[in-house]
Amino acid sequence: MKNLRWTIVSLVALATIINYIDRTALSVMWPGIADDLGMDSHDYANIMSVFLVAYAVGQAVFGRIFDAVGTRLGFLLSIVAWSISIALHALAASVASFSIFRTLLGFSEAGNWPGATKANAEWFPARERALAQGIFGAGASAGSIIAPPLVAFLYAFLGWQATFIVVALLGFIWLVPWLIVYKSGPDTHPWITPEERELILSGQITPEKEHDEYVPTLRELLSHRQSWSVISARFFIEPIWWLFVAWLPLYLNDKFGFDVKAIGASAWIPYCGAAAGALFGGWLSGKLISSGWSVNKSRKFAVLFGGCCMLPALLATTVAATPAAALALITVILFGFQAAINNIQTLPSDYFSGKSVASLAGISGAVGVISVITAIQLVPIITNDGTYYPPFFILGASLVPLMLISVLFVGGRIAPVRSKHEKKTFAEAAN
Repeated sequence: MKNLRWTIVSLVALATIINYIDRTALSVMWPGIADDLGMDSHDYANIMSVFLVAYAVGQAVFGRIFDAVGTRLGFLLSIVAWSISIALHALAASVASFSIFRTLLGFSEAGNWPGATKANAEWFPARERALAQGIFGAGASAGSIIAPPLVAFLYAFLGWQATFIVVALLGFIWLVPWLIVYKSGPDTHPWITPEERELILSGQITPEKEHDEYVPTLRELLSHRQSWSVISARFFIEPIWWLFVAWLPLYLNDKFGFDVKAIGASAWIPYCGAAAGALFGGWLSGKLISSGWSVNKSRKFAVLFGGCCMLPALLATTVAATPAAALALITVILFGFQAAINNIQTLPSDYFSGKSVASLAGISGAVGVISVITAIQLVPIITNDGTYYPPFFILGASLVPLMLISVLFVGGRIAPVRSKHEKKTFAEAAN
């Protein structure tokens, strides 16, 4: 099979679409669920926070699982668990039961991201990784585009309980092509052409001798400034995405009076910008590398570009007076976010070998969720229970410069770490 690597990344992108349909279903249907069960925005914030705590733990745990059992089995474990979890939502009848099922969902869905990063590191040479990351990053946006109208349609005809069961079936269907196509990594896959195998393997971080490959322990991994560059960047940027994933339907309901039908008709629009940003950000850094720029300059330029899109749009949204203006600005915000995050998510594979990539991706994702949980809990407070939203956007804007500092300066030059002795302090790195 020619271009097998693009088939692999397409399957990962499809899994990401399903991942986002599953996690978005609750927020889209929340106005109806809240009316049925007598819940409010504080209940929603608490349920989301429980989900995110489990998501943080799941990222760290699944990072180690994927490094231990491999990409094929890791995705199998993750998607079976999260599909069962979303189906169980149909049985929820209280904050407690929603929280339990949301905990299971958060833990198991978290495996998608370290798994996707590991697949990217295994199947793509360095110059193509940002584009590959952009493709499955676009899967998150595509899931957010598909979810509002799909879930609203199912909700209108089936109700919220049956809708949870229907979307759960998507994960089990995905397993069929995954288990057929993903037989092994590129070095031993029986369907790969010799030319593609050589292209992939020649672009990997490979030591001169196998025993010279640097595979840090968890403690060693956390001793490198490069790791903390990734961790801190994820800590500051992740809330920007999650604020909209979790609160965009509620913002449209609170600010403009949108019901479930109106949310389904419009909440997908900003994610078109996110999908375009994911692809553009990946294309941009790959194009720059192909034209002779270093990986260091290319990645940092793409992240800076994303930040320059996000910051002014976040500030402008504080004064958006119409749904059209708000949705247009949020589209720009999510475009910039995806352009930046997909390059940030390539950094573990730029710094370390494939045997450590999922671990760093999982740890950084877990730490990022800590800031997301804090932001989610702050939203009902700073918006006065959804009556005043400018502080919501100011919060997001304040995080952009901190993310840029983390990528541009904390980790120093973006290049492979080949020794446990590359542990300069931040001050030494700056000098």
